[in-house]
Amino acid sequence: MATKTLAHGMGTFFKDCAHPEPKWPKCSHLYKIQFRDAAKKQRVESGFETDVAAIARLTEIYNAKRAAPARASKAARVAKYGAMQFKEYAAEWRGSQRHLEVSSLRHLDSLLEHHLYPALESRRMDSFDHKVVDGFIRTMERNGAGLATQANAFDKLKSILLDAHRLGLYEDSPLEGVKPPQYDPAKRP
Repeated sequence: MATKTLAHGMGTFFKDCAHPEPKWPKCSHLYKIQFRDAAKKQRVESGFETDVAAIARLTEIYNAKRAAPARASKAARVAKYGAMQFKEYAAEWRGSQRHLEVSSLRHLDSLLEHHLYPALESRRMDSFDHKVVDGFIRTMERNGAGLATQANAFDKLKSILLDAHRLGLYEDSPLEGVKPPQYDPAKRP
């Protein structure tokens, strides 16, 4: 099966038969096309009598993808990441923290394991709002976490939620209006 590739990103067309490519115009087998859809999944369509019809369909698909508003890709991101549980999203986010030193990663892991996951691990990412974040802070206060720990845990939650906000999961930041824990090392008891 030989294929003819068009311009980058448009896809390919081919015949799924034993005939060599120069014989395709006279061959009775139908053309097929292969392309990636807007969600980047590979698709195959068949039933094209001529190469012109196959190319026309590939061009139509390509132009529709290019003309699709950015909202389509945002919708795909929201569908993928919005349904994720916090623990799964945070693990993926943690993997992107390549700039952190080993000791900082250990501190991050400790905050995730002891403070963030117990309170938020099964929560869906698209369910965060300012009340959830404020409830997280109040839970830490109730559990007797020190102000420095509260500030550090909030800072990590803030980084994760800002990352999700940049992906488009939230219209308004879930941190908007939340009063963060105030740790002042000069005012230690």
